[in-house]
Amino acid sequence: MRHIMVLNAKGGCGKSTLATNIASYFANEGAAVALADYDPQRSSLDWLDRRPEDRPKIAAVAAFEDGFRHLPRSADICVVNAPARSHGKELTELVKHAETLVVPVLPSMIDMQATTTFLEELRSVGKIDRKQARFGLVANRVRDNTLIFGDLDEYLTRARAPYVAALREAQNYVRAYARGLGIFELPEYLAWPDWDEWEPLTAWLRSKRSQP
Repeated sequence: MRHIMVLNAKGGCGKSTLATNIASYFANEGAAVALADYDPQRSSLDWLDRRPEDRPKIAAVAAFEDGFRHLPRSADICVVNAPARSHGKELTELVKHAETLVVPVLPSMIDMQATTTFLEELRSVGKIDRKQARFGLVANRVRDNTLIFGDLDEYLTRARAPYVAALREAQNYVRAYARGLGIFELPEYLAWPDWDEWEPLTAWLRSKRSQP
């Protein structure tokens, strides 16, 4: 089973949005997917509660209660929505459960500064240092042609880590989340710009570059 974890110690950076959309992407590709939520606010599990019966099934795992105890062994992929403010031993324990890490970063100086500190700590985790897990960066909720996105784009380009994709701020994510859907499950005429932006991220997740 492959584990893909979405994490950043900075709260409010869109981890749940990325986790639910990654889960729905692989489910629609035919994989048996589980979604493990470490957030006591249950953002990912609430999304699953709203998921229509006619969509590809995704198993729910309340990881904030008992870890991976109820993770179905039949799953091909487990997408993990990690908690905010993970540091030290908690971060090390979390990374033990993943081969691929996706780190979303918002376009703000506060988020960039927080991510700099987080990446330094992440690189010191043994599993990352030994290259037994890979991580990539995603610019999240960006607005093209803004100065702050230019700053974020430059920051991520120089971050000594794969800068995988930039995802725009769009109401489609709100529409999809409210209906228990992923961005790829919205009509093409509505969501094709977002599909295009996700293509580098899904290509990276499918590639050997995202795995040890």
